[in-house]
Amino acid sequence: MSALADVSQTNFQTEVLGSNQPVLVDFWAPWCGPCKMLAPVVEKVAASHAGKAKFVKLNTDDNPNLAGQYQVSGIPCLILFKNGQPVDRIVGYVSEQHINSMLSKHVA
Repeated sequence: MSALADVSQTNFQTEVLGSNQPVLVDFWAPWCGPCKMLAPVVEKVAASHAGKAKFVKLNTDDNPNLAGQYQVSGIPCLILFKNGQPVDRIVGYVSEQHINSMLSKHVA
């Protein structure tokens, strides 16, 4: 069970685009091996950024329109949204340090 909240087409606007905090969205799918490997890494980063940023997951199989809208062609794909706009992204499995370094550019 993931510590990250799931978002979908129904609540993406409110949870991600309308958030007053930066939001890191983990675009993933249940069949994706690297996504499963990345999940605990993202959870660890989320724990260390609690209160500074929000972390959510989006199942691309269930929400193909959102995946298409943000040009997610490979997963896992982490997209950081700030003030409703995507400001940075990482595609593929990466280390905790890599995610932290991306976040440090955008999160106070």
